[in-house]
Amino acid sequence: MAPNDSAQITGENGGTGELPAGRRRAARYVVPVGVAAVAAATIGLVPALAAAGDPDLPAISAQELIEKIAASDTEQLSGTVKVKTDLGIPAIGGLGGATAGAFAPKGGTEDGEKGGSAAEPTGRMMELASGEHTLRVAADGPAKQRVSILDSAAEYSLIHNSGEVWAYDSASNEAYHAKAPAGANGSGKDQAAPKDLPATPQDFAREALKAAAGTTSVTVDGTARIAGRDAYQLVIKPKQDGSTVGSVKVAVDAGTGTPLKFTLLPSSGGKAAIDVGFTKVDFSKPAASTFDFTPPKGAKVTEADESKATGKDEAHKVPKGAGELGAEPNVIGEGWTSVVRLDTGGKSPAGAVSKDMPAQAQQFMDALGDKVEGKFGSGMVFKTRLVNALMTDDGKVYVGAVTKDALVKVANEAK
Repeated sequence: MAPNDSAQITGENGGTGELPAGRRRAARYVVPVGVAAVAAATIGLVPALAAAGDPDLPAISAQELIEKIAASDTEQLSGTVKVKTDLGIPAIGGLGGATAGAFAPKGGTEDGEKGGSAAEPTGRMMELASGEHTLRVAADGPAKQRVSILDSAAEYSLIHNSGEVWAYDSASNEAYHAKAPAGANGSGKDQAAPKDLPATPQDFAREALKAAAGTTSVTVDGTARIAGRDAYQLVIKPKQDGSTVGSVKVAVDAGTGTPLKFTLLPSSGGKAAIDVGFTKVDFSKPAASTFDFTPPKGAKVTEADESKATGKDEAHKVPKGAGELGAEPNVIGEGWTSVVRLDTGGKSPAGAVSKDMPAQAQQFMDALGDKVEGKFGSGMVFKTRLVNALMTDDGKVYVGAVTKDALVKVANEAK
């Protein structure tokens, strides 16, 4: 019989799913740590299909399963991940890589060149925000990680090896080199995983479980067979109204406590917005050569510092008139319905952005936007199936995994 536990997590310690501070242990996430800090995108990975028939495992409570995840010390693995993301946005594969400059002002970069390196990670990782992809991943502790995006005739790889980060695009024979952030090489006191980019089931599970305090129901709902491994299924559901998240299901390896699969269903219904999982996984130590990289003969190599200095790194460019989005954010609300508010200090940020955008980028933005009005004035909501953003005409930006109506309500109450 597959175990089924209906206990709910309500927070405040005391057997409620929030581990006491003395027992809380940060799980070691087998992710491309240095690579993740360089890239910035929302990634969804499609899960492996479970084999016919669910495994018969000992019963376990939601509290015990969360403790099992937190106690996981997996640092070494390799495997294959299937990628599928359906956020309800137009395909943006053409906006990455060599066309990373599509969101830059017309006319190209400051030095007259159009676009940056085809291997620059930010643009390439943005491609994973839509469509289906296959990834090959490997990790050997906090100092060595690798993730490769496999296409029919090419491969794009991100490699972190002891403080050095390389990205290579075989289609264009271009490479990108950068230093990993401090603490990403396994030495020193600061070894926290960067927060920029969730990249594997462990990352997504960690982020989802952060909300498991007072606003969340967590249950164990049966078992599954994932990538040849027996797993328990943890189901996480928001209790609050207004969230775009309907439920999250995490398949947890019964032996190691490592999340093997992550599936997020939107509150609007339909198929999963984000699926994350392995089709093959091996918990043994990968070969050291997996993390070695030398640019092939004739490859164009772009250094990160050089790219920024010359203005070729289009991922860091801001369209003219878009305002400064570096303002200190203000978080309104809590849990699944929290909204981040930014003040750009400008007028009509949506209009300013669109004024200098190329046609391709403008079409992308128009496909996402809805005009709205309220006590706050007027603005435009840019929507996906998961994250929505309201940009008001007086320069305010509200972003959250909440519905359009919830964003408008927050903006009205903030006036």
